[in-house]
Amino acid sequence: MKNLKKIASKILAVGLCASIGLTALGFGQAQKANAFSSTASTKLINYGDNYLGTPYKFGASTSTTRYFDCSSFTKHVFKKLGYNLPRTARNQAKVGRYVSKSNLKKGDLVFFKVPSRGKFIGHVGIYVGNGKMLNTYGAGGVKISSINSTYWKKNYATARRLGA
Repeated sequence: MKNLKKIASKILAVGLCASIGLTALGFGQAQKANAFSSTASTKLINYGDNYLGTPYKFGASTSTTRYFDCSSFTKHVFKKLGYNLPRTARNQAKVGRYVSKSNLKKGDLVFFKVPSRGKFIGHVGIYVGNGKMLNTYGAGGVKISSINSTYWKKNYATARRLGA
């Protein structure tokens, strides 16, 4: 009987510890994806706006600002706030916290599939509010585009939020 009480006590202790541990890891409640402060997101977007019209070049080096591809552009702009993003859009889509399209805030990264490259994420932009993103591709280089235009709406994949 004494051994049975010891075993029951240990099981209870392990169960309690596991419950507390899982709750601390966020399993007990969904974690909120905090956005940049209004000041930080404005600073980020204003900095990115400085490059409007900068030519697009697929595979652009991250060591130049004479031209960008989508992910070298976001990598460069976010570096201004101290974030060292991965090089590719596909890998950038793995950082930060998931945010739904209906909860986008200025400064969020928005990701899209590029059908000509398969079903994988192949494009990234910076959400600037009002259904628009700062991004670069093709003619005109760095530009502001509507994420609700036919092409981008059809190929929207996900969004991620960095920040506090």
